[in-house]
Amino acid sequence: MKNKNVLLVILFTIFVDILGFGLLIPVFPQLLANPQSPFYLLSSSLNLSQGYILLGWLSSMFSIMIFLVAPIFGQLSDKYGRKNILLIALLGTAGSYALFAYAISIRSIPLMFVSRSLDGIMGSSIVAAQAAIADITKPKDRARNFGLMGATFGLGIILGPFVGGILSDPSVIAWFNATTPFCFASILGFINVIFIMSVFKETNLKQNKKLPIDFRRAFTNIAKVSKLGNTRSILLMNFLQQGGFAFFTTFFAVFLVHRFSLAQSDIGSYFSYLGFWVIVSQAVVLPFLSRRFREDQILRYSLFFMSIFIFLNIFPSQIWMILLITPFFAISNGLSQANSTALISRSAEDDTQGEILGINSSITSLASAIPPILSGYIAAKFLPEATVVVSAIVIFFAWISFVVIYRYKQKCEWGSYDCPENKYSSSNG
Repeated sequence: MKNKNVLLVILFTIFVDILGFGLLIPVFPQLLANPQSPFYLLSSSLNLSQGYILLGWLSSMFSIMIFLVAPIFGQLSDKYGRKNILLIALLGTAGSYALFAYAISIRSIPLMFVSRSLDGIMGSSIVAAQAAIADITKPKDRARNFGLMGATFGLGIILGPFVGGILSDPSVIAWFNATTPFCFASILGFINVIFIMSVFKETNLKQNKKLPIDFRRAFTNIAKVSKLGNTRSILLMNFLQQGGFAFFTTFFAVFLVHRFSLAQSDIGSYFSYLGFWVIVSQAVVLPFLSRRFREDQILRYSLFFMSIFIFLNIFPSQIWMILLITPFFAISNGLSQANSTALISRSAEDDTQGEILGINSSITSLASAIPPILSGYIAAKFLPEATVVVSAIVIFFAWISFVVIYRYKQKCEWGSYDCPENKYSSSNG
């Protein structure tokens, strides 16, 4: 019962954090990629192609900072506990949202970059949250609990964009504008800090106060991947999967604006609809499948269908056609995300969960940092639709790499904890 209560606290913390992030989704494209929006910030001296490029770089700042900082937060949570790191990170996140609202109000694009960088630094709290879940979860339940975390993400994505669309719509209340969702996200962040302070019980009972902190870990993590045995192969697949997904998420809202002229409230409604199907995937479909199949068996099919359904988005000429594709994409994506994370967590020793998840966060953040930048240039050179095609291709290669890796199971079963190449510990270097 104690572990169940701790899990609920962690999931609520993640929910509030993702809800704040979801609030931003409908507004971002309006600031730099939609000249018809009253929130458009670019001067007449800059064209739309330059706006696409700026949006790509702005979107990448969050992931770049997580790439640099997440492994440090992982070490710190192993050393000082999950609660302390969560408090610091969530407090910084709340401040970053307030700073972004101020940047919009004074039309300062450089300050927007500073805010997103700060949010990325503090967004590394997700590593501590994942490690806390791993602390209290038996190996056989990891896929299920990480699936619950994914469903919590989905719930935040359902409510966040919808509320963000409403809070930025002056037709609802006259004083609503582009800054309102960010102010609301900041308030939610401070509420989250209070909740952690008063309710959360420390889960890391094996804190190592003598653990030295390697501030270069983001780069040494990349080199360390070569020593992780079978986990190295999972990380390669995850790198391609996350990279492909980043191509999709960064510019799909821009694609919706470009092809269907959707306003921020419409974009919010779409991502809420997507989030609903993510919940169905990870709260209903995943538990059903995880009782019958191993993680690698599910991934062998979910990655393939994820790439196919992303690619199909480029054909519809009406928005209702996109809505027909979305459930299939969301389910395949939800299954892929949860099972890849579970495989990585299962490869780590109990006392290095924070570190191995920090390594994974570095890999996936690097994979998420590069595509937004490239997407901006691709959209500027061609059309936003091109980023959707690239997304499908990259995830297809993730599936190809996994099929090759899957053959290795004949030599060493992925689900077996007795396989030495499936285990990672600090003794590996």
